Amino acid sequence: MTHVAATSPIERIARVLVAHALSPNGRGDAEPDEVVSAEVNDRLPDELPRAAAILRALREPSAEMVAAGNALGSSDVAEIWDTMVRAALGEKPRVVPAPAPIPLAD
Repeated sequence: MTHVAATSPIERIARVLVAHALSPNGRGDAEPDEVVSAEVNDRLPDELPRAAAILRALREPSAEMVAAGNALGSSDVAEIWDTMVRAALGEKPRVVPAPAPIPLAD
């Protein structure tokens, strides 16, 4: 089974937006030795509406996302979600899709 996050997608997106603007690891404007976690927490509430807007934009999957999810052949919703997001990012699925069933001979 795919890992299930403890925080909401909106909070995770907001944290990435803030950290990206601040952290050298996120190609932001902080000095290389500056720790930005406290500032991320301070700015987080300001980014929640933008994060929600980003998540709303992803409500409708692309054709590639749907095809990847369907090809997985899994009933694990977390695996399907992970596979669909990876397809949107142009990444290979972490889980190998199930092989197509072999038809039985009559």
